Amino acid sequence: MRTPEKLPELFGSLVFNEDTMKERLSPASYRAWKTCITDGTSLDISTANEIAEAMKQWAVERGATHYTHWFQPMTGVTAEKHDSFISPAGGGRIIMEFSGKELVRGEPDASSFPSGGLRATFEARGYTAWDPTSFAFIKEGSLCIPTIFCSYSGHALDKKTPLLRSMDEVSRQAIRILRLFGDTTTRRVIAQVGPEQEYFLIDKTLYDQRKDLRMTGRTLFGAKPPRGQELEDHYFGAIKPRVAAYMKDLDETLWALGVLSKTKHNEVAPSQHEMAPIYTDANTACDHNQLAMEMMKKVADRHGLVCLLHEKPFAGVNGSGKHDNWSLGTDTGKNLFKPGSTPSQNAQFLLFLAAFIKGVDDYQDFLRTTVATPGNDHRLGAQEAPPAVLSIFLGDELNAVVESIINGTHFEDSAKRTLQIGVDVLPAIPQDNTDRNRTSPMAFTGNKFEFRMLGSSQSISGPNIALNTMMAEELKQFADELEKSKDFQTDLQKLIKRVFTEHQRIIFNGNGYDDAWLKEAEKRGLCNLVSTADALPMYTAKKNVDLFVKHGIYTKEEINARAEIHIENYTTVISIEAHTMADMIRHDILPAASAYASELCSRSAEKEALGVPSKYELTTAREIAKLTDGLQTACERLERDLAKLPADPKKAMAYSHATIVPDMAKARELADQLETLTASEYWPFPVYSDLLFSV
Repeated sequence: MRTPEKLPELFGSLVFNEDTMKERLSPASYRAWKTCITDGTSLDISTANEIAEAMKQWAVERGATHYTHWFQPMTGVTAEKHDSFISPAGGGRIIMEFSGKELVRGEPDASSFPSGGLRATFEARGYTAWDPTSFAFIKEGSLCIPTIFCSYSGHALDKKTPLLRSMDEVSRQAIRILRLFGDTTTRRVIAQVGPEQEYFLIDKTLYDQRKDLRMTGRTLFGAKPPRGQELEDHYFGAIKPRVAAYMKDLDETLWALGVLSKTKHNEVAPSQHEMAPIYTDANTACDHNQLAMEMMKKVADRHGLVCLLHEKPFAGVNGSGKHDNWSLGTDTGKNLFKPGSTPSQNAQFLLFLAAFIKGVDDYQDFLRTTVATPGNDHRLGAQEAPPAVLSIFLGDELNAVVESIINGTHFEDSAKRTLQIGVDVLPAIPQDNTDRNRTSPMAFTGNKFEFRMLGSSQSISGPNIALNTMMAEELKQFADELEKSKDFQTDLQKLIKRVFTEHQRIIFNGNGYDDAWLKEAEKRGLCNLVSTADALPMYTAKKNVDLFVKHGIYTKEEINARAEIHIENYTTVISIEAHTMADMIRHDILPAASAYASELCSRSAEKEALGVPSKYELTTAREIAKLTDGLQTACERLERDLAKLPADPKKAMAYSHATIVPDMAKARELADQLETLTASEYWPFPVYSDLLFSV
């Protein structure tokens, strides 16, 4: 058992981090790497060779035999191709080698990764290039080198490249603003992220018996159990021993990989839990979240469990999201979204706040597209996640500051309040300036914004690319205007007031679950893109394409390709679910229900021969027969409609949403009724009571 005092030694022990580089590199090479990070300069081949040799020696000492360029293609998960360090040395011997060329560049086959038409299938060549701002690490005997991934023609085929571009761009524009306020020391502004990760744990033996879980990650069938989350006793409740053992193992696994796993607790639904890390730069946060999702699944397997990251694995209980806490900080340690004790007098904070409010209002449709997935459609707006309408929650005090600026009235900054508990031995509790609004898609939480719409399984790169880029655009507009000003203070106040006034419609501090809000949002002219099929066409709206092309985040071809990938993925996911559903109906549910009905009829005949009433047997058999006939018809309709799926990707997405999804809902309704009538020993797979309460 690892003792707490050993944790500093454990943390990052599998990471080739800055301390390790300083220890193992020559001073000149270490300085060259640092300059590469701070100034964006490239490394010469001799420095790359020295870093590669040091990496290899360090990795081999820790049992690594291979290296891999670890990248994030448009699949939403990571990819890796492993090569050993061995090289022939003559006489049947080998030596262990790793060069700077192998470190900085690789050539994985790009033919089978999603490209959205950026290259033909036969054009197989792709390139990976080392991201020196991300530390290499050891995973399962291989040295993993974080890299970008691009096509032969140079188009970005991954999620890291545009993220790095967006981080550079928001830094450039933020620096312009800081210089206007007299800040001459900040050299870089860093987008900072902390993604909270929700997940479910279920028993592996039960998982293996559910074809839908294995094929799609969610249950396509399942009647509501007698008990779900109604008692609200699971949320922050005592952690069960088996789950606690898993969480401990997960923490130690992540800590060794340098992931800042901080918080763990039970979530609302039975068998649902959460892990939250400490904030770090957006690039590292995205890398670490991908690692965390991978390790959650692998560690679960060691404990006879399965980690489900689907947004809605079980109908009728809360699904899983990923709260993306985003902010901007300087390389000197200042948080640019920290209001200070007197936010009404903090002009710099108010200007950055104005930029964020304007950005969310201007690009609300695109922010919605970044969280549009088939899985997320099951939870957004379902009393467990924010609605599909974007809005910003500021809290009472900050909202009052904004309104006072709009109305030109005086605002008295309140002193820090304390909560009086009424128990003498308890200390007074300082009260925050803002409460938490769990129904808000974008909530200000003291010194950051919490983007709460993300789905639990998705990469966080897309949403953070959007946040960085929209912020860069608004800061650029502000800098362009204020740099020409002859009276900075006067023009600054006018700018802040104008922006707050023109974009106050996006601010909403009430209950996002209330139907009245949706009506109010419509009056305000806010977008309500309810489904993924509604949202994804906005990906290529002209103003959105112009935004990303203008700032060099995507080329026009790259953003169009991403839209096509997401559109095709929607239809693919729905199609897989529908085919799995039809398969389970025909091969599992109908035979099981029919066999039980036959058994009931046999029992009824035996009772009648004895002159005994058989009301239960006959009534139940008739109900089952009616439902099986209906389910057979529903399955035939589902299969027939699947065969009519249009070839055009956009038409196929719309058709899937309008036709296939309702077909599946009808089939599920009938199957779930059958589950409630069929004896447990006949039902072909574990039910919700087993899945949710077995760990």
